Amino acid sequence: MSQNRPLLDPNKNDFSTMEVAQVLGMAVRSVQLMVDREELKAWKTPGGHRRISRASIEAFMARRGGVAEPSPAVLPRSTRPASAAPQVLLIEDSTHYQKLIALLLNQQFPEIQLHTASDGIVGLTMYGQIQPQVLIVDILLPGIDGATLITSLRTQPQFARSRLIVVTSLEGDQLAPYAFALAGLPVIHKPRLVTELPALLRAALVEASPHP
Repeated sequence: MSQNRPLLDPNKNDFSTMEVAQVLGMAVRSVQLMVDREELKAWKTPGGHRRISRASIEAFMARRGGVAEPSPAVLPRSTRPASAAPQVLLIEDSTHYQKLIALLLNQQFPEIQLHTASDGIVGLTMYGQIQPQVLIVDILLPGIDGATLITSLRTQPQFARSRLIVVTSLEGDQLAPYAFALAGLPVIHKPRLVTELPALLRAALVEASPHP
């Protein structure tokens, strides 16, 4: 467990959304959404405040392979040395596109450290841990769709330091329901990934780089 992240209090069996958010490295709103979708089990106090059970939290962490625990080699951006490899987080559920993007980045951006999440909830958790310079996000995701994920990220102050690229198999009118979250963002239709992603990623890395 990272010494910078609180542990679950061993003397408690129920926790507030704030406490759970701190332990999982997520936004409070993300935890609330997980409760609404019954991915975390909670009850409400007479005052209407959520209390999430320890068993539910531990079960979630076990299902996610302990993703709430950051790798010792991956430090938050604020504490990474300036010379560290650029961090890119890919949130994509298709194994095919995960492999394609990983191959593309390995060939053209060997200096990048790529992290991959297969659903939106894990992606939010990993974002809180890694705080990457660039996110590559699919729209259609299990757990939480890409548009909702983007909206949630924008509520987090540290998101202002990251750049985002959206990838999708949707096109035309199919994108209309997600327009509220996509305004101003580069969107790549998946058949054009190989031709369009490198230039967009290069520009995003430049924009996200700290300036002297």
